[in-house]
Amino acid sequence: MTRVPPLQDFAAAAIDALTGERWSIRDAAQHVPARPGLYAIYGDKQAWRDLGLEVAYDQPLYVGKAEKSLVSRDLNGHFATNRKSTPRTGGSTVRRSFAALLRDALDLQAVPRNLAKPERFANYGLAEGGDARLNEWMHARLTLAVWPAPAGMTVPLGDVESAVIVRFTPPINLDKNPGKLARLSAARADMAAEASRWRAEDSLAHPPIDGRLTP
Repeated sequence: MTRVPPLQDFAAAAIDALTGERWSIRDAAQHVPARPGLYAIYGDKQAWRDLGLEVAYDQPLYVGKAEKSLVSRDLNGHFATNRKSTPRTGGSTVRRSFAALLRDALDLQAVPRNLAKPERFANYGLAEGGDARLNEWMHARLTLAVWPAPAGMTVPLGDVESAVIVRFTPPINLDKNPGKLARLSAARADMAAEASRWRAEDSLAHPPIDGRLTP
């Protein structure tokens, strides 16, 4: 009978890959496959300091999963590496977490991600220029490691992700993380509250790029 690898085997393989080779965001497109899998985002020493965290260079800041493609979810969604993709913090929980901790350092203002229908303020976007500043910081300070899931893997990818998050307790992860950062939850709540106070006339002074005023 063929042995079915247990969750622990897949988690160990993922941890081995995610603690291995890392790439700069600029070079990652040459290495990251368009396959499902897990990814780990690392920061240099200045990144940890900018985020107000004690430096732990060998610990990932964030671990996530891509159910369809590491390229579309990670490179294009979080980092907007494709020239045709526009950085949109309103569509990326990773970007919202970084934005919350870098709010003062990068002068970021939260707005509703859809100005034509302002709601769901927890999924806030950024006012004009904010996404560009955040993107520049992310590209300069962060590196990436990936683990492409084996073809035909019988264990749900989310279960492997959960095991890896428990192992690393990355400070930017909120879900599934036994060591989640309380300060991050508070910072995100503050930005969500700021987005909820947005008014249409505010866009004249701070026009956003995450949404439009008219449908």
